[in-house]
Amino acid sequence: MWAELRRRLWLRNRLAGFLGLWLSAVVIAGPFRDAGEGFSVRHDRVPSEPWSIQIVRFERTRTNLQFHPTLGLGNRLGLGPLTEQVKRVPHALGTPLAAINGDFYATEGTPFPGDPRGLFIADGELVSAPTERACFWLDPQGEPHLGVIGSAFTLTWPDGERTPLGLNENAEATAAVLYTAAAGNRAARGRDLQLTLEPVGAGPWLPLRVDAVFSARVVAAGTNRADQFTLRLPASLRTKAARLRPDSEVVISTQTTPALPGVKTALGGGPVLVRAGQPQASRVLKARERHPRSALGWNASHFFLVVVDGRQPDHSVGMTLDEWSEYLARLGCTEALNLDGGGSTELWLRGRILNRPCYGHERRTATGLVVLERTTNALPTPAKTP
Repeated sequence: MWAELRRRLWLRNRLAGFLGLWLSAVVIAGPFRDAGEGFSVRHDRVPSEPWSIQIVRFERTRTNLQFHPTLGLGNRLGLGPLTEQVKRVPHALGTPLAAINGDFYATEGTPFPGDPRGLFIADGELVSAPTERACFWLDPQGEPHLGVIGSAFTLTWPDGERTPLGLNENAEATAAVLYTAAAGNRAARGRDLQLTLEPVGAGPWLPLRVDAVFSARVVAAGTNRADQFTLRLPASLRTKAARLRPDSEVVISTQTTPALPGVKTALGGGPVLVRAGQPQASRVLKARERHPRSALGWNASHFFLVVVDGRQPDHSVGMTLDEWSEYLARLGCTEALNLDGGGSTELWLRGRILNRPCYGHERRTATGLVVLERTTNALPTPAKTP
């Protein structure tokens, strides 16, 4: 009886919230304004809450536009404002036109600040492993997807035994962790054993790819270089590691569940807010609290970068996740993923921050998602024949 009563109350409150949102937004939502090159923008205001929502939309048919996930320190894990992440995008990749903050992450004061909480792949390079949370990725044909991805990363010892493997993260007491150059010098820690790995044969190596299986040779103890991996083994694995000698071979696997063959762009977040046009209920931490929120969404014709400001009673109080998912579905998203919110919430378009971050300034974040206009490399002019 109580379960049925709770279910009815939840449905009633959800319907009431949706109707209130719809009635309010109909009054204040203006048309999208053309921003050039397939982009359009809109600013929705709901004075009764209050809410201030900024939207950047761009056409999926624009094949010269592409997503590029960014790290806080350019090519390394760390923390940096979104505007600085945009500036660090290599010019050869294209011109940044729009950007939004990315995944949740380890903040200042933690052992590994700037470590994304979920999957991160940029230009095919795997930097952060998935953690059974929702992710966004583009398949090799450029089609967007949402789903929960799990890690099946493993280290296979010379005797065939397997150990779960982390990637570029703060090691747990029982975890083996693989570090690439993206981790900088963070592999060093206490008495944990560090081994330098070099490639065996002509198989896969660098940059590290998702769903790869390859052999590596132990060459020495040391720290990672740009052309090597560092394997860190905790004290709990020291007895087993003692059997490794220079020239010992191990096998590294970066397989995921489900598999992501050929994926070159992926970013973690969560939870999923809209699926097949239907708002999704959220029961995660702080789901029922109103906070600044960020989201990536799409439908058959457009991608949407959307933020709602919060924690500013005179401007915008933010949304619960249920309010957020209802709003995005009404906006026209058939699929949408929640991104990091709070002080990280930020939407950038052509050199200008559109929203009002709740701290009054940009927060240093771990990742972003930039929309680039791809650079067309002109063919060189043939030399004149004398």
